[in-house]
Amino acid sequence: MEAIFVYTTFPDWGSARKTVRELLERKLAVCANLREHEAIYWGEDRVREEKEVGVLLKTEVGKWKELKEAIRDLHPYEVPVIARIDLDKLNREYSEWMGQVLFE
Repeated sequence: MEAIFVYTTFPDWGSARKTVRELLERKLAVCANLREHEAIYWGEDRVREEKEVGVLLKTEVGKWKELKEAIRDLHPYEVPVIARIDLDKLNREYSEWMGQVLFE
């Protein structure tokens, strides 16, 4: 199995948790890490600063397209970041657990 991480951000905890739960229930990911952080970005013709919730989803490459589309459909942002991070190495035990969760 080829594991990947998928990164996206949300405007608040509620929308992040709701979306992550839906993705997990659909078995598009096995786990997600959520962290609040400061976002400094270009928006509305100026530099803006706000809090965001970053989400790192753990899944396998075969789920990428469906996961990306589901995030687009569920996401509150008009243009969300949906970044795939290919993993070079992952411990065997975790990889086996991922396979059990995603394909049982």
